[in-house]
Amino acid sequence: MSSILETYRAMHAKSKAFADKAARVFPSGVTHDARAFFPFPIYVDRADGPRKWDIDGNEYVDFIGGHGALLLGHNRPEVMDAARRAMERGTHFGSSHDLEVAWGQQVIDMVPCAERVRFTSSGTEATMMAMRLARAYTGRERVVKLEEHFHGWNDLLVGRTRADEPLPFSVGVPPSFYSTLTVVPSGDVKALHEALEPRDVAAVILEPTGAHWGTHPLDPSYLHEARRLTEETGALFIMDEVITGFRMAPGGAQERYGVTPDLTTLAKILAGGFPGGCVTGRADILDFIELRESDSEWNDRSRISHQGTFNANPVSAAAGLEALRIIAAGDECERADATAASIVRGINTMFREEGVPGSAWAVSSMWHLNLGYDAPMPVEVEWDAMDEPHGVVPDLMRPLRWALYNHGVDLMGNGGMVSSTHGDREVEDTVAAFRATVHDLRAEGYLV
Repeated sequence: MSSILETYRAMHAKSKAFADKAARVFPSGVTHDARAFFPFPIYVDRADGPRKWDIDGNEYVDFIGGHGALLLGHNRPEVMDAARRAMERGTHFGSSHDLEVAWGQQVIDMVPCAERVRFTSSGTEATMMAMRLARAYTGRERVVKLEEHFHGWNDLLVGRTRADEPLPFSVGVPPSFYSTLTVVPSGDVKALHEALEPRDVAAVILEPTGAHWGTHPLDPSYLHEARRLTEETGALFIMDEVITGFRMAPGGAQERYGVTPDLTTLAKILAGGFPGGCVTGRADILDFIELRESDSEWNDRSRISHQGTFNANPVSAAAGLEALRIIAAGDECERADATAASIVRGINTMFREEGVPGSAWAVSSMWHLNLGYDAPMPVEVEWDAMDEPHGVVPDLMRPLRWALYNHGVDLMGNGGMVSSTHGDREVEDTVAAFRATVHDLRAEGYLV
């Protein structure tokens, strides 16, 4: 009988050949850290709706969804048609155009905190701009972030704390960069209060569902406390909705939880599957980017400069505008949420039937997995245990992914992003793939 890994190799021979070529072109053979996979990643040929097919002809239920960008699924016809029409007009004018105005207004119409918008080309650029705006507006330098919360790879926010070091650390970033950054434990209101008490903090930035899109859940009550404490101490509250924006509700997590930040960073769904990000929020803060006619003192000494060759390019603007209009008009978020809940319930039922040490849970249309330890199951769908979930035991992660690939499921980390095109068939196929994977893992001694 072939092992899980031997089966993976046999089913993905063409992907292996491409991976060998890529290893001579890219570091680790990939163009994004999350795509690195041992012994080699799959290479995708095409995708449609909730599914994709690799170059070996294998079909998958896709839970990566463009790293969370594709709430509407792959190749949504209306979005693709809008992008094609825009490409026929030109991909880059180097000038202002009508689509960017409509796109920006759509953001303002949907996002509770939005009064002004500035487009970027990515979420990382959006968080960079949000930090700069906060420091300019408040006249303060210090920024507070929550432990393990991810805000892109800009120098200030990419560092991680280590037990033996007083400041965060990231290879290639000078330690001095972190002298104005304070990292506090996620969910600890007292620690946040203490960090803000000196009243020298420009901004608090966080992921509203908790670190790594809810892998480490954050109680929504913390958002309300963060809002209260920042208002009391004069710091700005930045909600990083690069992932949750337009997914948890048409207006994002801030709409769902009823918390209005000063600034929000958006990307992914914002551009309908094309490159694009933005900072949005209060007009008096965003206006620090404003150029003022005949006010050289302001322009030279007070305002923030901002460039970006592909900011609000016509193709991204057209796709993003159409995607946001669809989300605003329909029940895309609700359908994706319902499917994610069905996946969680299906996996947990199967785990009970098979006696599997693990559990699944979800927040909105983002679901996560515990495996390899006796993890509690949620009463409903969202994580409700006192202890933080541990995720997948490290030694299980690779064989789990190999086996799921063999049975037709592609995860994003230890869970998945669900689109509005995922339905009953995807739920059934996913649960069946997990059941077969459990049997494979037990047959090889990976799982008790």
